[in-house]
Amino acid sequence: MRILSIAALSKTALSVVFLFVTVLISSCAVNTNHSNWMLIDDFESTELIGWQIADTQNDTKPFVPSPQVTEIRTEQDNRYLIKKPAADGIVGNRKALTFKALPETVAVGETYTFFTRIRVERFPNNHAFGISNLTFEEIKQQAYNSFEPTLRVTDKFESNGFKNDGALMVKIDSNDKYRQYSNIQNFNENRSAKPLQPNVWYQIWYVVNNALIKDGGQTYDVYVQGGEFIGQTLVYKNAAFRMKREQPLINFFANSNTGSVKKPYGNGGLAYDDIYMSKGVDLSNPRAQ
Repeated sequence: MRILSIAALSKTALSVVFLFVTVLISSCAVNTNHSNWMLIDDFESTELIGWQIADTQNDTKPFVPSPQVTEIRTEQDNRYLIKKPAADGIVGNRKALTFKALPETVAVGETYTFFTRIRVERFPNNHAFGISNLTFEEIKQQAYNSFEPTLRVTDKFESNGFKNDGALMVKIDSNDKYRQYSNIQNFNENRSAKPLQPNVWYQIWYVVNNALIKDGGQTYDVYVQGGEFIGQTLVYKNAAFRMKREQPLINFFANSNTGSVKKPYGNGGLAYDDIYMSKGVDLSNPRAQ
């Protein structure tokens, strides 16, 4: 009887130890799942902090000194950023730039995942956002050529007459000067993704490979949840960096414009919220942490 009691006690003790270790491992796994996310901005402050705003090709007529509208708004106890190249009815602001330093540099050779929520105010519009390896002053000089990984939202006509349809777009390598972007894809249905729906929040993960070109880098993969994509879905593989400078990535950058005074194409806004970055490939949701 004594031997059986010791055996039973040993078995119980082992079970307790096993349960403790299992809980500890599970706890660590859950924490690790979200601990890597670093906040770039969630706009919960009442004012913009750390953002630079510049209008570097202001051709408005009559002239408006600072036409760009970039401000924090509140809706149902949530604050977000609205970015418009100009107030409604004003055209001719060609480069409405907005940018902020990343909390951590993405060195050459490293992969980071970026997370951004966006919502189209309305069409027509023309917006782009992504990551840059240029300084603030260089961004002001280079504008669109400051981008590396780039996401684009537009329904504008290109110079050759091609009409974009408002689907989220990524940068691609192309010999056609007028087709430098591609719509994201619905691979399950073997077609282009549908246009973004106004007033619907989309969650976007873009996995950025900042390795050298010779090592298969200067590319990014994109995942989306929102609209037609009920769950997190791979929508593009191996999109191309715009300039491929093979330099450390240091800034989040957004740009928009209203078109020329003679050929305006609208200035509907794009809302941003919950901008994060995480080292490596991280497809968890930072909003869940």
